[in-house]
Amino acid sequence: MDVPYVDLAASYSGLKQEIDSAVAEVLASGAYVLGKNVAGFEGEFAEWVGSRHAVTVGSGTDAIFLTLKALGVGAGDEVITVSHTAVNSALAISMAGATPVLVDIDPETFCLQTHALEAALSNSTRAIMPVHLYGHPVDMDPVLEFASANGLAVIEDCAQAHGAAYRGRNVGTMGRAGCFSFYPTKNLGACGDGGAVTTDDPELAARIHSLANCGQGEERYRNVYKGGVSRLDELQAAILRVKLRSLDSWTARRRQVAAVYVDGLADIDLILPVEKEWARHVYHLYVIRSERREELQGFLADRGIQTLVHYPVPVHMQPAYSEGARTVGALPVTVKAMDTILSLPCFPEITDEQLAAVVRAIGEFQSGS
Repeated sequence: MDVPYVDLAASYSGLKQEIDSAVAEVLASGAYVLGKNVAGFEGEFAEWVGSRHAVTVGSGTDAIFLTLKALGVGAGDEVITVSHTAVNSALAISMAGATPVLVDIDPETFCLQTHALEAALSNSTRAIMPVHLYGHPVDMDPVLEFASANGLAVIEDCAQAHGAAYRGRNVGTMGRAGCFSFYPTKNLGACGDGGAVTTDDPELAARIHSLANCGQGEERYRNVYKGGVSRLDELQAAILRVKLRSLDSWTARRRQVAAVYVDGLADIDLILPVEKEWARHVYHLYVIRSERREELQGFLADRGIQTLVHYPVPVHMQPAYSEGARTVGALPVTVKAMDTILSLPCFPEITDEQLAAVVRAIGEFQSGS
């Protein structure tokens, strides 16, 4: 049985009538930029996250970049984050002119090691960017306490964590701002690029909105900032409004898939993802660890089961960051992860039969069949 890593076409077909209707309405309206769907989605997403404001932008990368810029973070400044993440996390910091300061990850959650913050701090540190990686939240209380004690802004990278929660609080509501991606494969994905910033700060929201729209102020054609162009278009906003209504049920299915993996793989020689007692994991990715990763991945591929590695090259080993980043220590957990991690299919549309095929194949690999 073939099992894709993800099936975006199935996601679309499940909502085809609603999405097609929403798209047709936008096309017929003639209003394609900064219209009623963008405003509607911003309000609906802010309410869903639990923040006062949501500002949509062109991508998750731009969400981070524009937040940093709006906070005045730039050349000569440092932002603490992790090396084990999509390179976009560091890229957005670099786009702002600041320097990423890369720390190691927790060996259980793969999120930022909070005890590494002290060693990463310098006179140039302006912000901390915890990445809620794979859908599991960072242990935020130590991050927030350290930031408060040192006058730092906290910008949450929520690109993989729509709906994840820490001690009952949704990610994107704990720092100065939360930055989300709507790339098609995300838990809430558009049919193209898109992103949003959530915040309770009305002035910050207004600055980000302006910077994303050429730096224009409240009066049209009067620019108060040297901004850029990073706007979610009406088509994507209309699609996201439809999809947002299904996000909770999709998350429930992801958690169900994860539970099947936990039960089915419990006796296999693997390290499975954890969900800490204070966390709500939304399983954007279901990442196992195996000392025989390459063999296992090849074995599954031979049986039509697609897997991926997120991420094979950490930021501090990327050619682009041979300069322009500061690494705190040798990052042993990060380095170990790159050789052992493997992402299994985990998406809402996966069938029970496909899921059983993955579990069965891994069992066969373990038994040497």
